[in-house]
Amino acid sequence: MSEPETSGIHSSQPRPVRLRDALLRARIEAADRTGVVVDLRDAEVARLEILNDALDPLFAQVPDTIDLFDRGISQGDTPRLWIDVVAHIVMGRDKRMYRFVQDTRFGRIVLAESHDTAVIVEAVTDYVARRMIEREHAMVVPPEPQAPAAPPPRRSRVWPFVFGFVLGAAALFGVAVLATLQSW
Repeated sequence: MSEPETSGIHSSQPRPVRLRDALLRARIEAADRTGVVVDLRDAEVARLEILNDALDPLFAQVPDTIDLFDRGISQGDTPRLWIDVVAHIVMGRDKRMYRFVQDTRFGRIVLAESHDTAVIVEAVTDYVARRMIEREHAMVVPPEPQAPAAPPPRRSRVWPFVFGFVLGAAALFGVAVLATLQSW
């Protein structure tokens, strides 16, 4: 008789699935089978929770000193997974497509859109990296502009003229005295 293998997990077997993930997938499957609006909303929330869990490793790498990101799911009429104040993820019209959007002063722009969680995680990763770089640039204090070296005080041009005039007059007087002495 052969016994079922119950000893440890082999590396070729997939890792154990968490009960929370299994419950979320069960909710999604239940929502897919029924057309009830409430179940569709629950499916949206469940899919956003799955995506939120997929983003955990990314946000674990963000230093604690950076407080740009406030991730969480809002459960309003349209459930949203907020990444920060201006970017969030909503489900598309078919309730299966993730849509990563950012609110700007010119309106809402779609940063990524996909049925695949990995694509959205990659888009959020790029967004987080760009926001962190923007923060670094904003935090850099530009050096204070150096005041140009003060020009030397402007000297009066009268004194060099007077000095040259006196020196020239003395030289002419000296030449005149020498000429007079030689003529004697």
